[in-house]
Amino acid sequence: MEGAALLKAIIENAIDGIITIDDRGSIESINPAACTLFQYTPGEVIGKNVSVLMPSPDRESHDGYIARYQRTHEAHIIGIGREVQGMRKDGSVFPFRLAVSEVQYSGRKIYTGFIHDMSREKEAEEKLRDYATQLEEVVEERTRSLKETVLALQAAKEEVSLSLEKEKELGQLKSRFVSMASHEFRTPLSTIQLSAVLIEKYAAPHENANIIKHIAKVKNAVSNLTSILNDFLSLEKLEAGKVEPQFATFDIVKFAEEIIEEMQMIAKQKQVIVYQHTGTGSTVKLDATLLKNCILNLIGNAIKYSGENTFIEFNSEITDKQLIITIKDDGIGIPESDQKHLFEAFFRAHNTGSIPGTGLGLNIVTRYARLMKGTVKFQSKVNKGTSFTISFPL
Repeated sequence: MEGAALLKAIIENAIDGIITIDDRGSIESINPAACTLFQYTPGEVIGKNVSVLMPSPDRESHDGYIARYQRTHEAHIIGIGREVQGMRKDGSVFPFRLAVSEVQYSGRKIYTGFIHDMSREKEAEEKLRDYATQLEEVVEERTRSLKETVLALQAAKEEVSLSLEKEKELGQLKSRFVSMASHEFRTPLSTIQLSAVLIEKYAAPHENANIIKHIAKVKNAVSNLTSILNDFLSLEKLEAGKVEPQFATFDIVKFAEEIIEEMQMIAKQKQVIVYQHTGTGSTVKLDATLLKNCILNLIGNAIKYSGENTFIEFNSEITDKQLIITIKDDGIGIPESDQKHLFEAFFRAHNTGSIPGTGLGLNIVTRYARLMKGTVKFQSKVNKGTSFTISFPL
């Protein structure tokens, strides 16, 4: 008797709804949680067919399902569970998770349904979808506005350049432009990036493919705009003479391995960066920040202009006289007619198509290398890849 009383107490106080029906679909018992969900009293539903708690078309097909299961023993819900809809007394419909078990009791079959209301989960998912959509719209609007601003500023710069007689005046104009971009663009970009990360975190438990896709688009757009902004800032500092190398001793192998770990995360699908070091030593004395910027730029180009399922070679070599850094890819290559202009600011090869870029990266690489008394060379053929080599005296 104690066991029966305990079982009854558990059922009566369960958070989820529990309903039992016979092999004809008639309700035999319903606990308080289920009564609250469906807005019925026990007396209103006990003895009635369980289909009274279902909306169409489940209501019309339920008895057929029971009969088919008893005839074939092929389960669609029993012993499996799935998400279905229920109908309250007032006719409103709500989603719930239904798990059904079959029990043999006193020579007859009893089916027990365990009901977990999913209304709050569905509302949360809908809110997340709305947030993702709103964020995408905001990012698209901000991106469009930023692009229009950049284009307008570039057009204004070109127009003013024609009327300026001295290069000094042009430099002052560019400095004002970059200074404005630094202050006005970085704050909204940081806000968008942070919002995307937070939404990704809140959406993670739901594993919604659409939300993940839109967050990736947001991050990619922010990353592209940030890269453009960083190129302009680096160029402005170089032209203003604000960059002075700070030489320090460090281990080139450990330095390179950290860069690979960082760049492998943004590589395309199945792109692999392969690193190798040769030489009896691994210690160099250079400006680590400037060198890292050079290598990141070159590996980033190798990633952008190479396809999936490719290898990117990254080699370092220390000889008696110099450090040699080589980065090689099997990408689209550089047309021979464009190679003489490759290190000019704002120049991009004609075969880059819609691949994003400012045309400033290689110009910055050569200028950083020169600050450390280094040289940059390259070899390239269309559709056969490109190899860049940076050499620094030791």
